[in-house]
Amino acid sequence: MADITEEHDNVVSDYLAMMDHQRESLFEILEGLNQEVLWQRPAESEWSIGENLDHLREVSSSTLTLFKITWVLLFPLSKIRWDKPYQTDIDKVYKRRGFPLNTGWIWPPKYTPSKPTTLSVLEENLTATHQEVRDFFSGKDEDYLGHVSLWYPEMGWLNLIRALRVGLYHDELHIEQIKDVLRRIEH
Repeated sequence: MADITEEHDNVVSDYLAMMDHQRESLFEILEGLNQEVLWQRPAESEWSIGENLDHLREVSSSTLTLFKITWVLLFPLSKIRWDKPYQTDIDKVYKRRGFPLNTGWIWPPKYTPSKPTTLSVLEENLTATHQEVRDFFSGKDEDYLGHVSLWYPEMGWLNLIRALRVGLYHDELHIEQIKDVLRRIEH
């Protein structure tokens, strides 16, 4: 488990930069991808690249809504503890033994092989959603973000900073899936 520290050095800015870098790097890899490959499912029970991309947008949008509600409801309480230590990092929760990974159906993609869109629309949508995440976190004092927490069934209590980090791990998980699908389809 991550140490509880009292000093934080713009960790939220670092996480937001990581979010942008992961997304931009992924779309560099996918540049020029044709529609057929974008929407081809590698197996019956697996999502296409396009479905994975739109799922990333859907999860980011859903969690952002949860972050906003939590912030409004619990921000006053964070003022009581703002000067206490808090955690900003967390292990790769999706790599935990026994962690339930087959929950994507809760956040189904809007676009599918039967209802496709272009790669550029998927990129624009995910970029816009990530900008909304950036807008939410930017300008907020990390000491308050570190004391506004929400409950995740498989992870326990996470403050908003750690929840942002978990979101990056989620994106990383699907980026690896997208790369795997791309390798499998192209060979």
